Amino acid sequence: MKLQRLLAIVLKELRQLRRDRLTFAMIVGIPVMQLVLFGYAINLDVRQLDAAVLDQADTARSRELVAQIEATQVLTLRYRVSTPQEVNDLMRRGKISVALILPTDFEARLERGDRPALQLVVDGSDQVVQAAARQLARFPVPDAAGWTQQVTPIEVVNFYNPERRAPINTVPGLIGVILTMTMVLFTAIALVRERENGNLEMLIATPVSPWELTLGKVLPFVGIGLVQVTVVLLLGKWLFAVPVRGSLLELYLAALVFILASLSLGIFLSTLARSQFQAMQLAFFTFLPQILLSGFMFPFAGMPKVAQWLAELLPLTHFLRLVRGIMLRDASLFELWPALAALGIFTLVMLSVAVMRTHKRLD
Repeated sequence: MKLQRLLAIVLKELRQLRRDRLTFAMIVGIPVMQLVLFGYAINLDVRQLDAAVLDQADTARSRELVAQIEATQVLTLRYRVSTPQEVNDLMRRGKISVALILPTDFEARLERGDRPALQLVVDGSDQVVQAAARQLARFPVPDAAGWTQQVTPIEVVNFYNPERRAPINTVPGLIGVILTMTMVLFTAIALVRERENGNLEMLIATPVSPWELTLGKVLPFVGIGLVQVTVVLLLGKWLFAVPVRGSLLELYLAALVFILASLSLGIFLSTLARSQFQAMQLAFFTFLPQILLSGFMFPFAGMPKVAQWLAELLPLTHFLRLVRGIMLRDASLFELWPALAALGIFTLVMLSVAVMRTHKRLD
Protein backbone atom coordinates (compact mmCIF):
# COMPACT_ATOMS: atom_id res chain seq x y z
CA MET A 1 0.00 0.00 0.00
CA LYS A 2 1.35 3.42 -1.01
CA LEU A 3 0.22 6.54 0.72
CA GLN A 4 0.27 8.46 -2.56
CA ARG A 5 -2.24 6.14 -4.25
CA LEU A 6 -4.42 6.08 -1.13
CA LEU A 7 -4.42 9.87 -0.99
CA ALA A 8 -5.34 10.06 -4.67
CA ILE A 9 -8.40 7.87 -4.10
CA VAL A 10 -9.43 9.92 -1.05
CA LEU A 11 -9.15 13.17 -3.05
CA LYS A 12 -11.12 11.64 -5.89
CA GLU A 13 -13.97 10.70 -3.52
CA LEU A 14 -13.99 14.16 -1.95
CA ARG A 15 -14.23 15.78 -5.40
CA GLN A 16 -17.07 13.44 -6.31
CA LEU A 17 -18.84 14.31 -3.07
CA ARG A 18 -18.42 18.01 -3.79
CA ARG A 19 -20.07 17.53 -7.19
CA ASP A 20 -22.90 15.51 -5.64
CA ARG A 21 -24.76 18.46 -4.16
CA LEU A 22 -27.67 16.42 -2.80
CA THR A 23 -25.49 14.10 -0.73
CA PHE A 24 -23.34 17.02 0.41
CA ALA A 25 -26.45 18.89 1.58
CA MET A 26 -27.68 15.84 3.52
CA ILE A 27 -24.36 15.56 5.34
CA VAL A 28 -25.21 18.88 6.95
CA GLY A 29 -28.99 18.78 6.71
CA ILE A 30 -29.67 15.49 8.51
CA PRO A 31 -27.81 16.32 11.75
CA VAL A 32 -29.27 19.85 11.75
CA MET A 33 -32.80 18.52 11.31
CA GLN A 34 -32.34 15.89 14.02
CA LEU A 35 -30.94 18.45 16.43
CA VAL A 36 -33.82 20.85 15.83
CA LEU A 37 -36.52 18.17 16.00
CA PHE A 38 -35.25 16.38 19.09
CA GLY A 39 -33.91 19.39 20.92
CA TYR A 40 -36.56 21.98 20.17
CA ALA A 41 -39.69 20.69 18.47
CA ILE A 42 -40.11 17.49 20.49
CA ASN A 43 -41.52 18.42 23.87
CA LEU A 44 -42.81 15.67 26.17
CA ASP A 45 -44.59 18.17 28.42
CA VAL A 46 -48.17 18.28 27.20
CA ARG A 47 -49.53 21.80 26.90
CA GLN A 48 -52.38 23.62 25.22
CA LEU A 49 -54.71 20.67 24.66
CA ASP A 50 -57.87 21.83 22.90
CA ALA A 51 -60.70 21.53 25.41
CA ALA A 52 -64.32 22.42 26.11
CA VAL A 53 -65.97 23.28 29.40
CA LEU A 54 -69.52 22.44 30.44
CA ASP A 55 -70.18 24.42 33.63
CA GLN A 56 -73.66 23.39 34.67
CA ALA A 57 -73.19 24.85 38.16
CA ASP A 58 -72.16 28.33 36.92
CA THR A 59 -71.24 29.59 40.39
CA ALA A 60 -68.42 31.83 41.52
CA ARG A 61 -66.48 28.85 42.86
CA SER A 62 -66.96 26.76 39.71
CA ARG A 63 -65.82 29.63 37.49
CA GLU A 64 -62.81 30.18 39.74
CA LEU A 65 -61.83 26.51 39.50
CA VAL A 66 -62.15 26.54 35.71
CA ALA A 67 -59.91 29.61 35.56
CA GLN A 68 -57.31 27.94 37.80
CA ILE A 69 -57.23 24.80 35.65
CA GLU A 70 -56.89 26.89 32.50
CA ALA A 71 -54.01 28.80 34.14
CA THR A 72 -51.98 25.56 34.25
CA GLN A 73 -51.79 25.88 30.41
CA VAL A 74 -52.40 22.16 30.05
CA LEU A 75 -55.82 22.95 28.57
CA THR A 76 -56.91 25.64 26.17
CA LEU A 77 -60.64 26.14 26.67
CA ARG A 78 -61.72 26.83 23.10
CA TYR A 79 -65.39 25.97 23.55
CA ARG A 80 -67.95 26.68 26.24
CA VAL A 81 -70.90 24.39 25.70
CA SER A 82 -74.27 23.94 27.35
CA THR A 83 -75.13 20.26 26.78
CA PRO A 84 -73.28 16.92 26.99
CA GLN A 85 -74.23 16.22 23.39
CA GLU A 86 -72.12 19.16 22.24
CA VAL A 87 -69.16 17.63 24.09
CA ASN A 88 -69.70 14.31 22.30
CA ASP A 89 -69.94 15.98 18.90
CA LEU A 90 -66.80 18.08 19.37
CA MET A 91 -64.76 15.12 20.56
CA ARG A 92 -65.98 12.80 17.81
CA ARG A 93 -65.01 15.38 15.17
CA GLY A 94 -61.57 15.80 16.73
CA LYS A 95 -62.12 19.44 17.65
CA ILE A 96 -61.25 18.82 21.31
CA SER A 97 -59.21 16.26 23.24
CA VAL A 98 -60.55 17.01 26.72
CA ALA A 99 -63.82 18.24 28.20
CA LEU A 100 -64.19 19.67 31.70
CA ILE A 101 -67.67 19.03 33.12
CA LEU A 102 -68.95 20.59 36.34
CA PRO A 103 -72.38 19.30 37.44
CA THR A 104 -75.17 21.43 38.82
CA ASP A 105 -74.48 20.18 42.38
CA PHE A 106 -70.77 20.95 42.13
CA GLU A 107 -70.48 22.78 45.46
CA ALA A 108 -72.63 20.24 47.30
CA ARG A 109 -70.36 17.43 46.11
CA LEU A 110 -67.32 19.34 47.32
CA GLU A 111 -68.84 19.82 50.73
CA ARG A 112 -69.90 16.21 51.16
CA GLY A 113 -66.73 14.79 49.64
CA ASP A 114 -68.38 11.45 48.91
CA ARG A 115 -68.51 11.82 45.11
CA PRO A 116 -66.17 13.36 42.50
CA ALA A 117 -67.00 17.03 42.16
CA LEU A 118 -66.18 17.31 38.46
CA GLN A 119 -65.32 15.16 35.45
CA LEU A 120 -62.53 15.20 32.90
CA VAL A 121 -63.76 13.51 29.72
CA VAL A 122 -60.74 12.62 27.58
CA ASP A 123 -60.17 11.23 24.11
CA GLY A 124 -58.78 7.80 24.95
CA SER A 125 -57.64 7.22 21.37
CA ASP A 126 -54.58 9.35 22.17
CA GLN A 127 -52.26 8.08 24.89
CA VAL A 128 -50.71 11.51 25.32
CA VAL A 129 -54.10 12.96 26.21
CA GLN A 130 -54.60 10.18 28.74
CA ALA A 131 -51.30 11.11 30.41
CA ALA A 132 -52.29 14.77 30.57
CA ALA A 133 -55.64 13.82 32.11
CA ARG A 134 -53.92 11.82 34.83
CA GLN A 135 -51.78 14.87 35.52
CA LEU A 136 -54.85 17.11 35.81
CA ALA A 137 -56.63 14.57 37.99
CA ARG A 138 -54.11 15.42 40.71
CA PHE A 139 -54.95 19.13 40.46
CA PRO A 140 -55.55 20.48 44.00
CA VAL A 141 -59.21 21.46 44.14
CA PRO A 142 -59.61 24.36 46.61
CA ASP A 143 -61.24 23.25 49.84
CA ALA A 144 -62.58 25.03 52.89
CA ALA A 145 -63.40 24.25 56.47
CA GLY A 146 -65.80 21.36 56.76
CA TRP A 147 -65.05 19.79 53.37
CA THR A 148 -64.16 16.16 53.97
CA GLN A 149 -62.75 15.20 50.51
CA GLN A 150 -63.25 11.49 51.09
CA VAL A 151 -62.74 10.75 47.39
CA THR A 152 -60.64 12.25 44.61
CA PRO A 153 -62.48 15.41 43.55
CA ILE A 154 -61.73 14.95 39.82
CA GLU A 155 -63.03 11.89 37.97
CA VAL A 156 -61.41 10.96 34.64
CA VAL A 157 -63.80 9.44 32.10
CA ASN A 158 -61.98 7.80 29.20
CA PHE A 159 -63.89 7.85 25.92
CA TYR A 160 -63.16 5.34 23.12
CA ASN A 161 -60.50 3.44 25.08
CA PRO A 162 -61.79 2.82 28.62
CA GLU A 163 -59.28 0.01 29.21
CA ARG A 164 -56.40 2.33 28.23
CA ARG A 165 -54.81 -0.29 25.97
CA ALA A 166 -51.83 0.97 24.00
CA PRO A 167 -52.59 -0.95 20.75
CA ILE A 168 -55.87 0.93 20.42
CA ASN A 169 -53.79 4.06 19.87
CA THR A 170 -50.74 2.67 18.06
CA VAL A 171 -52.26 0.29 15.48
CA PRO A 172 -54.26 2.96 13.57
CA GLY A 173 -51.17 5.16 13.57
CA LEU A 174 -49.04 2.32 12.26
CA ILE A 175 -51.20 2.16 9.15
CA GLY A 176 -50.05 5.66 8.27
CA VAL A 177 -46.42 5.04 9.23
CA ILE A 178 -46.19 1.84 7.14
CA LEU A 179 -47.82 3.46 4.12
CA THR A 180 -45.51 6.46 4.44
CA MET A 181 -42.39 4.31 4.47
CA THR A 182 -43.37 1.96 1.66
CA MET A 183 -45.25 4.19 -0.76
CA VAL A 184 -42.74 7.05 -0.80
CA LEU A 185 -39.72 4.74 -0.96
CA PHE A 186 -41.11 2.32 -3.55
CA THR A 187 -42.27 5.07 -5.88
CA ALA A 188 -39.12 7.18 -5.70
CA ILE A 189 -36.80 4.21 -6.27
CA ALA A 190 -38.95 2.66 -9.01
CA LEU A 191 -39.06 5.82 -11.11
CA VAL A 192 -35.35 6.50 -10.73
CA ARG A 193 -34.63 2.87 -11.67
CA GLU A 194 -36.62 3.35 -14.87
CA ARG A 195 -34.47 6.35 -15.71
CA GLU A 196 -31.22 4.54 -14.93
CA ASN A 197 -32.22 1.54 -17.07
CA GLY A 198 -33.21 3.72 -20.01
CA ASN A 199 -36.87 2.65 -19.95
CA LEU A 200 -38.06 6.18 -19.23
CA GLU A 201 -36.45 7.49 -22.41
CA MET A 202 -38.34 4.90 -24.46
CA LEU A 203 -41.61 6.01 -22.88
CA ILE A 204 -40.73 9.63 -23.60
CA ALA A 205 -40.50 8.79 -27.30
CA THR A 206 -44.16 7.71 -27.31
CA PRO A 207 -47.16 10.10 -27.53
CA VAL A 208 -47.75 9.67 -23.77
CA SER A 209 -48.25 13.01 -21.98
CA PRO A 210 -46.39 13.86 -18.74
CA TRP A 211 -49.60 13.44 -16.73
CA GLU A 212 -50.32 10.05 -18.30
CA LEU A 213 -46.74 8.95 -17.73
CA THR A 214 -46.78 10.07 -14.09
CA LEU A 215 -50.16 8.56 -13.20
CA GLY A 216 -49.44 5.37 -15.10
CA LYS A 217 -46.33 4.76 -13.03
CA VAL A 218 -48.19 5.47 -9.78
CA LEU A 219 -51.49 3.59 -10.05
CA PRO A 220 -50.05 0.06 -9.62
CA PHE A 221 -48.75 1.08 -6.20
CA VAL A 222 -52.25 2.09 -5.10
CA GLY A 223 -53.30 -1.55 -5.02
CA ILE A 224 -50.19 -2.44 -3.01
CA GLY A 225 -51.06 0.24 -0.46
CA LEU A 226 -54.64 -0.97 -0.07
CA VAL A 227 -53.37 -4.51 0.47
CA GLN A 228 -51.10 -3.23 3.24
CA VAL A 229 -54.03 -1.44 4.88
CA THR A 230 -56.03 -4.67 4.81
CA VAL A 231 -53.18 -6.67 6.35
CA VAL A 232 -52.73 -4.20 9.22
CA LEU A 233 -56.47 -4.04 9.91
CA LEU A 234 -56.82 -7.83 9.98
CA LEU A 235 -53.78 -8.33 12.21
CA GLY A 236 -54.86 -5.47 14.47
CA LYS A 237 -58.27 -7.06 14.89
CA TRP A 238 -56.94 -10.59 15.33
CA LEU A 239 -53.94 -9.92 17.57
CA PHE A 240 -54.95 -6.81 19.53
CA ALA A 241 -58.75 -6.59 19.18
CA VAL A 242 -58.50 -3.08 17.73
CA PRO A 243 -62.02 -2.02 16.70
CA VAL A 244 -63.21 -0.28 13.55
CA ARG A 245 -66.13 1.69 14.93
CA GLY A 246 -66.72 3.82 11.86
CA SER A 247 -67.49 3.03 8.24
CA LEU A 248 -65.03 0.59 6.68
CA LEU A 249 -65.71 2.13 3.27
CA GLU A 250 -64.84 5.61 4.52
CA LEU A 251 -61.70 4.24 6.15
CA TYR A 252 -60.54 2.80 2.82
CA LEU A 253 -61.41 6.06 1.04
CA ALA A 254 -59.29 8.00 3.53
CA ALA A 255 -56.46 5.48 3.08
CA LEU A 256 -56.75 5.80 -0.70
CA VAL A 257 -56.35 9.57 -0.56
CA PHE A 258 -53.37 9.21 1.78
CA ILE A 259 -51.78 6.61 -0.50
CA LEU A 260 -52.08 9.02 -3.43
CA ALA A 261 -50.53 11.78 -1.30
CA SER A 262 -47.59 9.54 -0.35
CA LEU A 263 -47.11 8.40 -3.94
CA SER A 264 -47.14 11.99 -5.16
CA LEU A 265 -44.39 12.78 -2.65
CA GLY A 266 -42.41 9.81 -3.96
CA ILE A 267 -42.82 11.02 -7.54
CA PHE A 268 -41.62 14.48 -6.59
CA LEU A 269 -38.57 13.04 -4.86
CA SER A 270 -37.78 10.97 -7.94
CA THR A 271 -37.48 14.17 -9.97
CA LEU A 272 -34.81 15.42 -7.55
CA ALA A 273 -32.76 12.24 -7.35
CA ARG A 274 -30.26 11.11 -10.00
CA SER A 275 -29.71 7.61 -8.60
CA GLN A 276 -31.56 5.00 -6.58
CA PHE A 277 -29.29 5.70 -3.62
CA GLN A 278 -30.19 9.38 -3.70
CA ALA A 279 -33.88 8.48 -3.96
CA MET A 280 -33.54 6.32 -0.86
CA GLN A 281 -31.73 9.13 0.96
CA LEU A 282 -34.45 11.63 0.12
CA ALA A 283 -37.20 9.22 1.14
CA PHE A 284 -35.66 8.64 4.56
CA PHE A 285 -35.07 12.38 4.83
CA THR A 286 -38.87 12.87 4.71
CA PHE A 287 -39.68 10.02 7.13
CA LEU A 288 -38.12 11.62 10.19
CA PRO A 289 -40.17 14.83 10.37
CA GLN A 290 -43.38 13.00 9.50
CA ILE A 291 -43.02 10.38 12.22
CA LEU A 292 -41.82 12.84 14.86
CA LEU A 293 -44.12 15.80 14.13
CA SER A 294 -47.36 14.07 13.13
CA GLY A 295 -48.38 13.17 16.68
CA PHE A 296 -47.61 9.47 16.28
CA MET A 297 -44.70 9.35 18.74
CA PHE A 298 -44.81 12.67 20.58
CA PRO A 299 -47.62 14.98 21.75
CA PHE A 300 -48.69 17.30 18.96
CA ALA A 301 -50.03 19.84 21.47
CA GLY A 302 -46.69 20.01 23.26
CA MET A 303 -44.81 21.23 20.18
CA PRO A 304 -44.03 24.91 19.55
CA LYS A 305 -46.30 26.67 17.09
CA VAL A 306 -43.62 26.69 14.39
CA ALA A 307 -43.32 22.90 14.62
CA GLN A 308 -47.12 22.54 14.50
CA TRP A 309 -47.28 24.72 11.37
CA LEU A 310 -44.64 22.54 9.75
CA ALA A 311 -46.56 19.40 10.77
CA GLU A 312 -49.67 20.73 9.03
CA LEU A 313 -47.75 20.53 5.75
CA LEU A 314 -47.07 16.80 6.19
CA PRO A 315 -49.61 14.21 4.96
CA LEU A 316 -49.16 11.81 7.89
CA THR A 317 -50.44 14.45 10.33
CA HIS A 318 -53.78 14.63 8.57
CA PHE A 319 -54.09 10.90 7.98
CA LEU A 320 -53.64 10.18 11.69
CA ARG A 321 -56.59 12.46 12.39
CA LEU A 322 -58.64 10.62 9.78
CA VAL A 323 -57.77 7.05 10.72
CA ARG A 324 -58.14 7.56 14.48
CA GLY A 325 -61.36 9.49 14.00
CA ILE A 326 -62.97 6.83 11.81
CA MET A 327 -61.63 3.72 13.55
CA LEU A 328 -61.90 4.79 17.17
CA ARG A 329 -64.39 7.68 17.42
CA ASP A 330 -66.90 6.59 14.75
CA ALA A 331 -66.46 9.92 12.97
CA SER A 332 -67.47 10.37 9.34
CA LEU A 333 -65.44 11.82 6.50
CA PHE A 334 -67.89 14.70 6.41
CA GLU A 335 -66.96 15.58 9.99
CA LEU A 336 -63.25 15.19 9.25
CA TRP A 337 -63.30 17.01 5.91
CA PRO A 338 -60.48 19.49 6.73
CA ALA A 339 -57.95 16.66 7.03
CA LEU A 340 -59.25 15.02 3.84
CA ALA A 341 -59.08 18.33 1.97
CA ALA A 342 -55.51 18.91 3.16
CA LEU A 343 -54.44 15.52 1.75
CA GLY A 344 -56.15 16.28 -1.54
CA ILE A 345 -54.42 19.65 -1.86
CA PHE A 346 -51.05 18.11 -0.98
CA THR A 347 -51.52 15.45 -3.68
CA LEU A 348 -52.43 17.97 -6.37
CA VAL A 349 -49.52 20.26 -5.51
CA MET A 350 -46.93 17.47 -5.44
CA LEU A 351 -48.17 15.88 -8.67
CA SER A 352 -48.31 19.24 -10.44
CA VAL A 353 -44.75 20.12 -9.43
CA ALA A 354 -43.51 16.64 -10.39
CA VAL A 355 -45.20 16.83 -13.81
CA MET A 356 -43.72 20.27 -14.46
CA ARG A 357 -40.27 19.01 -13.55
CA THR A 358 -40.74 15.97 -15.75
CA HIS A 359 -41.78 18.19 -18.66
CA LYS A 360 -38.67 20.32 -18.21
CA ARG A 361 -36.48 17.22 -18.36
CA LEU A 362 -38.24 16.12 -21.53
CA ASP A 363 -37.11 19.38 -23.10
